[in-house]
Amino acid sequence: MKNYILSQEVAEKKLRRMALEIVENNSEEKQLILAGIWQNGTVVAKVIREMLSEYAAIKTDLVTIKLDKRKPGKVTLSKKINPDGKVVIVIDDVADSGRTILYSLKPFLDFHPKKIQTLVLVERSHNSFPVRSDYVGLSVSTTLQEHIVVEVDKEKVLGAYLQ
Repeated sequence: MKNYILSQEVAEKKLRRMALEIVENNSEEKQLILAGIWQNGTVVAKVIREMLSEYAAIKTDLVTIKLDKRKPGKVTLSKKINPDGKVVIVIDDVADSGRTILYSLKPFLDFHPKKIQTLVLVERSHNSFPVRSDYVGLSVSTTLQEHIVVEVDKEKVLGAYLQ
């Protein structure tokens, strides 16, 4: 039996709220780069992109960040982009220690983005790295032994549960 902390309906409401926050905080921007961390972060980024298109006429460019989450070293993007002068939003499903998000910034550090923001659907309170998310769907205090799993199906977020 799964111990759900977010149903599909509640997850969608949280994603909509975060999309509205993005519009509010970036109302002067003409373009945003949404960088989803493979695999679930990419699904969350696609959902956010769809919701953004409902609320504002901001052009969005979607890119996927690939890295080994256990031993991050080499970090690649799914396509070449130039983030100079643009807002980049790095997106993941769950933030645990902050390490994955920190390493996901590597491809953008050779450029001069206007700003880099982060978005996570669920944030845990066990940060080991100096990373705080700008947009958070749900903050959860857990034990170190507990894990949070976000369920996705192609282009939908189905919910999140504690394991």
